[in-house]
Amino acid sequence: MRTWVVGGIGALVVVALVVAVVVAGGSDSGSGSDSSDSAADQGDPVAGAAVFDGTCAACHGTEGTGTDVGPPLVHQYYRPGHHSDASVALAVLNGVQPHHWNFGTMPAQPELSDQDILDVTAYIRQIQEAAGIR
Repeated sequence: MRTWVVGGIGALVVVALVVAVVVAGGSDSGSGSDSSDSAADQGDPVAGAAVFDGTCAACHGTEGTGTDVGPPLVHQYYRPGHHSDASVALAVLNGVQPHHWNFGTMPAQPELSDQDILDVTAYIRQIQEAAGIR
């Protein structure tokens, strides 16, 4: 039990650090735009669609609908309130052990830059919202 608690605290620290790094790497323009902490708000969904198509769609399907080797990202499991933007970033950076589906381990995608991750996250959030997932 103690190992689980310590591991959970460690995971929260990692998430906080990833969010800080991703947000710090985002736009620093003082354009007066909404100061939301959401990484997707700093990404470009159009650029994210291109990155998604080239890196993610083989497993997660075009427009995040899933395939026989990867889960759909347009699903309530991946709504922002259940899997935060920081969780998306961690999945891309570190890979993911299966926990909702039986597709196997998602490998890390180290070739993606911080901006690529912001853009893909923005794209995922856009297609989720279009499908009514909030």
